Amino acid sequence: MNGTHEYDDIINLPHHVSARHPQMSMYDRAAQFSPFAALTGHDAAIKETERLTEERVELDEDSKELLDEQLQMIREHLDERPEVTFTYFEPDERKQGGAYQTISGRVKKIDEYEHRILLEEGAVLRVEHLLSIEGELFRGWMDFEK
Repeated sequence: MNGTHEYDDIINLPHHVSARHPQMSMYDRAAQFSPFAALTGHDAAIKETERLTEERVELDEDSKELLDEQLQMIREHLDERPEVTFTYFEPDERKQGGAYQTISGRVKKIDEYEHRILLEEGAVLRVEHLLSIEGELFRGWMDFEK
């Protein structure tokens, strides 16, 4: 080897670029070395399992009675479009449980047949999902009830 290295004759030559084949993009070049995804959707399934939901609280009879009285008060004042804040349970569409949400708005209608509350803003709440109702309408009345 006479003190020279094996590739000394080609080490300083310019990089070869094919005239026949287009150069591969860096993205495509990297993709050929990425791991094989044999379990398509597996990551999404794991993330869905990890996502936490809350259990729905079952109201006692006193709480149900209070909600019924508050809904009756709202019915009596519907022409005034009372503004109230509802806390309700939103069932999860994909798994057991759900999450508690709070929404404020003016009540447009209480549908007795469908057990729904319609707000002017377009939201629709199921009566059986209610946890609590608050609003100016109940100020003073709540103190009187106690």
